Amino acid sequence: MKKAITTFAVLALIAIPLFGGVVMAVEKDKEQIEELEARIQKLEMQNAKDRIQFTGDLRTTADNISATLAPRVDGLKLQKGMVDTLFYAGANMGAFPMSYGDVSNFIAANYADYLYFQNGLNFDWLKNQVNGIASQPGGDMMIAGLFGMLMDPAAGVPGIMVPEQDYKNDLVYTTRLRLNMNAKVKENVTFTGRLGMYKSWGDSTGVQVFNGQTNTFSLDGSDVGVPNSDILRVERAYFDWKHLGGSDWYLSIGRRPSTYGPPLQVSDNELRQGTPNGHVVNFQFDGITLGRAVGWSPGSTFRFCYGVGFEAGIGSGAELKAPADRMDDVILGGINWDIYHTDDMFIQTTILGAWDVTDGFNGTLVLPTDPVSGNPINAPVVLRYTPSAHVGDIYLADFLVERNEGPFTWFASLGLMTSEPDPEVTTPFGGLFSDPLLDTPESRDAWSAFAGIRFNASDSDMLGLEFNHGSKYWFNFTQAADDLVGSKLATRGDVIEAYWLHEFKEGFGRARLKFRLGAMHYSYNYTGSGWQLGAPKKIDDLMPVISAFPTYGDALDIRAAITAKF
Repeated sequence: MKKAITTFAVLALIAIPLFGGVVMAVEKDKEQIEELEARIQKLEMQNAKDRIQFTGDLRTTADNISATLAPRVDGLKLQKGMVDTLFYAGANMGAFPMSYGDVSNFIAANYADYLYFQNGLNFDWLKNQVNGIASQPGGDMMIAGLFGMLMDPAAGVPGIMVPEQDYKNDLVYTTRLRLNMNAKVKENVTFTGRLGMYKSWGDSTGVQVFNGQTNTFSLDGSDVGVPNSDILRVERAYFDWKHLGGSDWYLSIGRRPSTYGPPLQVSDNELRQGTPNGHVVNFQFDGITLGRAVGWSPGSTFRFCYGVGFEAGIGSGAELKAPADRMDDVILGGINWDIYHTDDMFIQTTILGAWDVTDGFNGTLVLPTDPVSGNPINAPVVLRYTPSAHVGDIYLADFLVERNEGPFTWFASLGLMTSEPDPEVTTPFGGLFSDPLLDTPESRDAWSAFAGIRFNASDSDMLGLEFNHGSKYWFNFTQAADDLVGSKLATRGDVIEAYWLHEFKEGFGRARLKFRLGAMHYSYNYTGSGWQLGAPKKIDDLMPVISAFPTYGDALDIRAAITAKF
């Protein structure tokens, strides 16, 4: 027994140091493995950062806006007067009143019935009633007499005649942040993205009170281009797959680079920012491009484009409707051809169509007035606007020439538009280029011209002048333009812009800091700029136009902007 204990003790004395050595070796190896893992993780993180390249710019602007609001007949009050008069006539065996005062007194005496009538009111009923009156013998005169009575300053709807007014915003500040992302996925596949934030100082609500202008309606296609909120949104995100199957074709899928295309980069002395011509398209959308370098001339690239402007099946409550009432998607498509592209010359054409265009696109807004009854909404709330009808098709084409000649850079662009409306469809906001009541939509043609020149006075200072004109029915997809008054290129009238651009340059690199001072003067000839709904009305300093919302006669926007690129 003693011998066994002695042997065990000897073995223990030998094993303890051996075991300790093994433990120490294992611990050392563990530390080395953890250190190696930390190094690998650091390398992987660095490699990931190297794969994605981030750049961007931060721009701060100060604008002084002064404008004249044209004299008008308040279209919503006119509609309210018509609805109220139809209530009166319905309760009085079809007899029209002598004045709107008679209508007001009758409503006050029968208010419960009036509320019941309002509860069942819809646009189809209103349209049928008005068309029924107009179809009777002498119906046109009856309608004219009704309108005359409602607009009579003495006997009509109070406040329906709105005189010319001045509008001024002495100083409004905005901040725009854009973050560019680029990454190489594989040898012939790349990713490109841009995030954007654009807000006015002191407002991050994200929803505007609708005032009739397109930049007070937060759309999927424009929410990065107009002051919205401090939310960072995806303006573009797509991948390019080049040399498909070893060919010259390439495929691009995702949120398209469809904003700030040529020649909009000229006034900021930037590289080309988007694919389609900015004269007709400055609008975010999701889609696919298939293109190739054709080799017919230097830099010539031909592209087929497809996209969706409105998705009818997701988010629109289609399941709540009968099959006959469900809507279709709005399809966007066309071609974009860089015909000739060198350092000194750029020639491009863009041809596109929008099929099954709806009475607006998905968006949010605060609506202050009911567009059917004309009654004010006393507690305005945020509304998700969803289209209710297809109004027709719109086709656009543009031809652009840009040229660099010595110290001068100039461009000229001609845009054309035609429409094919559904003649049976009008909505509370109107049909395709037609009014909601007593107006049958017809095919309309329009044109617009856009030209500009920039003089490089020195290596750091540039002076520029731009002019554009739009005809009566002119419409384009430029709602994402960052013009505070409204997209200048959507104007039915004339816009002239002058600017001075100064770049703070270092060495031989491009400017990282820029200052721009410009003035933009709008002179509107017709109402409805930027909208596909409603018939344009001639703006006259003396004769009021019928308009649901205030409409500019002219406007001046003086803007100072400083941009830092990083």
